[in-house]
Amino acid sequence: MLDGKEIKVAVIGLDTSHSVVFTELMQSPDCSAEKRVSGLKAISCLRFPTPFQSEEGLDARQKQMEGWGVKVTTDFDEAVADCDAVMLEINDPAYHLEYFSRCADLGKPIFLDKPMAGNIAEGRKIYELAKSKNLKVFSTSTLRFVPQLLEACVQMPEPYFTTTYGPLGVAPAGSSIIWYGVHSFEMLQRAMGAGAATVKTVEDKAGAVSVVEYGDGRRGVVELTVGAGIYGGCLRSKEKAAPYVVDMSRHYPDLLLEIEKFFRTGEAPIPLETTFEVMAMLDAAERSFKGGKKESVEVA
Repeated sequence: MLDGKEIKVAVIGLDTSHSVVFTELMQSPDCSAEKRVSGLKAISCLRFPTPFQSEEGLDARQKQMEGWGVKVTTDFDEAVADCDAVMLEINDPAYHLEYFSRCADLGKPIFLDKPMAGNIAEGRKIYELAKSKNLKVFSTSTLRFVPQLLEACVQMPEPYFTTTYGPLGVAPAGSSIIWYGVHSFEMLQRAMGAGAATVKTVEDKAGAVSVVEYGDGRRGVVELTVGAGIYGGCLRSKEKAAPYVVDMSRHYPDLLLEIEKFFRTGEAPIPLETTFEVMAMLDAAERSFKGGKKESVEVA
């Protein structure tokens, strides 16, 4: 429990804009009052290279972080020495298992930014490690908490059909579907809940479309489009529909508010089992994308 004190955060990773954006929301003097999230302070950041950012880009981000009072270092022990909590902000999911494992012995609450891992095998190792050590872990995409989706879920709490859509970013390494499709799959899982059984992904000139079948006959569709930046979807029963389009102006502050509450209470707003199901759907979507056939969602 970290009630009543400013929470000192170690940021692990500098290859993602999230490291800079979340720090800005915590402590930049230029951050607007309506977006500022109080109670958190990034004190350190671990820098290391990945295929997702150039050295010049890392230099620019380091300069910005240092301007806000963050100590940027290449030494892991130095980065975590005086923190109360950890934010794993690594753009390349291939590094998530390695750095999660290094943080596991700290006994600190961990926010693991999306996606959970680079594949289902690594995601399962993270899940099992977290459970074996009884770690406080919260892992999600920002899109799970956008108000437009949450309102649609209130209007349609038990949809039979759900479509979500969003960008398919092109990953510098690894799977583009796992790396960037996570946002749209998170929205689908938030709307439909657990129970995804199979995924079939079809590639086309616009990107990829995944059809998710549920054991009880429900259906989800995830449309991933290269070059499009809009997120949204539609939740439907057999009689009515609840469409929504995401307003991206507050997706970072809204998630950081959830992270602050998690660090303070130790209670994650979603269980790790939910994150693991999203990982399993993404892995099935990637395997189907490569192999051209329907794939099972391997949550067991």
